[in-house]
Amino acid sequence: MLHSVCLASPLHSPKLKDSINGTSEVPNTTLLHHFTSPFELKQAVAFLIKTNKPLSLLPLSRVASICALTPDFPFAQQIFSSVDQQEVSIWNSCLRNLAEGSSLIDAIFLFHQMRCYNVSLDCFTCSFVLKACVGLRDLLRGRIVHGYVEKLGFQSNLVLLNALLHLYATCGAMADANLLFDKMPQRDAVSWNIMITQLAKKGDVDGAFDLFEKMPDRNLRSWTAMITGFVHCGKAKEAIRLFVEMEETGLRANEVTVVAVLAACADLGALDLGRRIHEYSNKSGFRRNIHICNTLIDMYIKCGCLEAAKIVFNEMKERTIVSWSAMIQGLAIHGHGDEALELFNEMIKMGMKPNEVTFLGILHACSHMGLINKGREFFTSMSRDYNISPQIEHYGCMVDLLSRAGLLQDAYELITSMPINPNAVVWGSFLGGCRIQKDVKMAEEAIRQLGVLDPLNDGYYIIMSNIYAEAKRWEDAARVRKLMKDRGVKKTPGWSSITIAGTTHEFVAGDDNHPQAEQIFKRWDELLEQMKSKGYVPNTSVVLLDIEENEKEKYVYRHSEKLALVFGLMNIKPGEAIRIMKNLRVCEDCHAAFKVISEIVKREIVVRDRNRFHCFKDGFCSCKDYW
Repeated sequence: MLHSVCLASPLHSPKLKDSINGTSEVPNTTLLHHFTSPFELKQAVAFLIKTNKPLSLLPLSRVASICALTPDFPFAQQIFSSVDQQEVSIWNSCLRNLAEGSSLIDAIFLFHQMRCYNVSLDCFTCSFVLKACVGLRDLLRGRIVHGYVEKLGFQSNLVLLNALLHLYATCGAMADANLLFDKMPQRDAVSWNIMITQLAKKGDVDGAFDLFEKMPDRNLRSWTAMITGFVHCGKAKEAIRLFVEMEETGLRANEVTVVAVLAACADLGALDLGRRIHEYSNKSGFRRNIHICNTLIDMYIKCGCLEAAKIVFNEMKERTIVSWSAMIQGLAIHGHGDEALELFNEMIKMGMKPNEVTFLGILHACSHMGLINKGREFFTSMSRDYNISPQIEHYGCMVDLLSRAGLLQDAYELITSMPINPNAVVWGSFLGGCRIQKDVKMAEEAIRQLGVLDPLNDGYYIIMSNIYAEAKRWEDAARVRKLMKDRGVKKTPGWSSITIAGTTHEFVAGDDNHPQAEQIFKRWDELLEQMKSKGYVPNTSVVLLDIEENEKEKYVYRHSEKLALVFGLMNIKPGEAIRIMKNLRVCEDCHAAFKVISEIVKREIVVRDRNRFHCFKDGFCSCKDYW
């Protein structure tokens, strides 16, 4: 049949005519090894038959790739049969190339062809097509392959079972993944790692950790998956604790582990560990890993070490938009808006196109510097010059910029004209601006919206209560507090932390439970005398309680950031910077006090609060003003 099909094929190719006439040997080789279509393949086969040469001269893998996705699939089968080659291995090779390349849907179609034309499937066939199903998140066809695994008796093949496990877990069918995992006759580290990784990605970090603890033999991938899972779920402390435990087992972190741990250090402000990981990374040859460098920049920025972040950025041989955006954002939140704008211009000159995150950083810089016209220009430029549609975060930045500058009406009009519904963050920014401008009427409109969008956020109620209190509207302030109580909203307690020699110490306002509380209060009293001699006067307006003035002073003296600062002065070597983390915004009195203290003690004091960094040095703060 193959003979008749080939002889019936037209023989008008110039290459073939030369070959048949024997005028050239070169075209023969070209034709037999470089055919590009089923038509040319048939010509080559016809030539071999006419010249009584074996079909084994044909490159069989090329035959498969040419015919795999065409109606000439059975023609290729005839060729394989005639040369006595096991066709499944040839088709599998083609299937693997498709599944491991960018033609995943073609791999699925080839599998369909193999089933239609009764090619005997083996475990490799199933493995390759499952890889394509995972890439496409094609659960339906993956289930079909699972059926073949059961039907053909491959249930004991661990590679296949792991591939199926990966498919179900990746596609979100965790119930099926759990069932398969429980029924597996045997498991290896791959099986456990798949489940741990996917559970963590789905947010079930507790389930992932439960499996991790039960895992008989953990490898580096297991530890890294669990550490990464903790980081992604916002459990940085657990991530670092697990990393330290991993080090104790003798395992050395790889590049993925380093990125995860650095991200945890950034979240916690764990500078000492971050520096140690940085040193380890350089010694391990990871210096050129862009992902690590970007994470290092983020870590140093969030730990208040802007200069260290600049060094990493400047030493990078290659930078991505993530590198530029992280540095611009870092400069902005550290109060170096001018440098952020300069870096943005440098980035544009180098031909790097900004993205959504870049513009967030630039708009933050404009907001903190009060650059209204610049901010508006950048906001317009996003869509006009770079075809980037502003997202809710960009609108939030613009509302913050306009509100801080006192343009509350402009900010309100922007909110009401947004093409997307404003969220609580946008209205929250507006409410913050209303407090700065002491505009009670506008604030009341904001709190009405926030009462619907985020009724359980204590921060908004507190700001509104503060606005009323500053206006001496005590009854309204009390009404807001009662509303909080009626809705079951509890005030988030303020705390500040400082890390010394790897140990983190946390303080709350008026904290007298710390082992060194008595010494802290005594040192504060000594410091207070020096501060007052420099002109410091306590700002008791931040105490929005109807109590005596001397009681208000005692209240502000015991704020958590002040206690953390004094503790740092007592326990950190002279000359070293003091770094404090605070979960809420630093109050106006603490801001003023820290400027005076930085001049007295001749130290740099870095405070990371909920919104930004405050770098106090020689009596000044990096921020142009408190807000």
